[in-house]
Amino acid sequence: MRVVFLSPVYPPEMQQYTRGLAEVGASVYGVGDTPRARLPPEVARHVDDYLEVPRIMDEDDVIARATAWFRGRSVDRVLTNWEPLVILAARLRERWKVPGMSVDAVRGFRDKQLMKERVAAAGLRVPRSARARSASEARAAAERVGFPLVLKPIAGAGSADTYLCRTPAELEDVLARTARVPEVSVEEYVEGEEYTYDTVCVGGRPVYENVAQYLPKPIEARSEEWISPVIITVRDLSQPKIQKGVALGRRVLDALGMGDGFTHMEWFLTPKGEAVFGEIGCRPGGARLVDQMNYTGDVDLFREWARVACWGRFEAPTERKYNCGIIFKRALGRGRVTRIEGLTRWLEQCHPWVVEERLLRPGTPRRDWKQTLLSDGWLMVRHPDWEEAKRMSFAAATDVRMYAE
Repeated sequence: MRVVFLSPVYPPEMQQYTRGLAEVGASVYGVGDTPRARLPPEVARHVDDYLEVPRIMDEDDVIARATAWFRGRSVDRVLTNWEPLVILAARLRERWKVPGMSVDAVRGFRDKQLMKERVAAAGLRVPRSARARSASEARAAAERVGFPLVLKPIAGAGSADTYLCRTPAELEDVLARTARVPEVSVEEYVEGEEYTYDTVCVGGRPVYENVAQYLPKPIEARSEEWISPVIITVRDLSQPKIQKGVALGRRVLDALGMGDGFTHMEWFLTPKGEAVFGEIGCRPGGARLVDQMNYTGDVDLFREWARVACWGRFEAPTERKYNCGIIFKRALGRGRVTRIEGLTRWLEQCHPWVVEERLLRPGTPRRDWKQTLLSDGWLMVRHPDWEEAKRMSFAAATDVRMYAE
């Protein structure tokens, strides 16, 4: 099984998928713009060969270089789990006549407006929306969609350049901030709780399912620096309100023609109890969500995804043992982290349910919280009881404080 895996080094979690591929018996051929000499040991020991390209986002150039590199050799799979490269992977599959999802199918998971049109055509509830390629088109779309609304890139990921606009004045401010974004989706803001629906699929059918709740909604967490965003996986998927999202997600997979691999969907539960589609990608969720899912069931989804992608089999148990919460911390101030307060007490109180503590240490430059959800590090806990997992997560959000200067 010869597998071409795009960008095996970045983002960092791609290194775990590279490991997974090697562990299920694949010969892994990495393609990326990380210099060969700087491949991390975790990647170097799991790839059979590596093609360094100047710019991994230059699709035509990568296709030409990879085609020349593999001339005379067979390829069985072309894979990626990084959102910006899913179209490139599909183009390579079509060019080399390799099994997997087509460019058209993948575009339905990448283009947010096309995505909603295809989901709506299946009779599912989606937010009102319109595509806009200029400020004037965005203003016209806002008139049709109505306020409050959300403006986001057509091909974005991770809530980057995503803004809530409650008034025309706020829209004008956002249009100025996003002037460099070539194409946006202007869509209805849906009131209510926000969840994920995550799967590993074989032939479009989920063999593993996960739901996690965002606390607060991502668009709100990105609006205020003082917020410590919390995401908690849900142990009990049989709850009626959760089942609404699961049922919606399964129909979305059918509507978009999912094949093999990960999906990451976001959906809303309105105050009236209606499940509303948000968006979906044919790749895993980022920001350590797969780690949370692994802790939820004591499994290794990096490896199980690889087994599905290569052999069409999922062999891990699907029992959900815990609710797993991750808490992202943002240091107050600018410059380098100077101190952390409340951490020792929180660790003592939550022992033995703490599974990760990855906060930046004093002396480390703090990160730009607008550019990464990981912010200045994270804490992770798990517990079989939802309320206890939530209590520990919010204690970390409020009682652990980081400072920078």
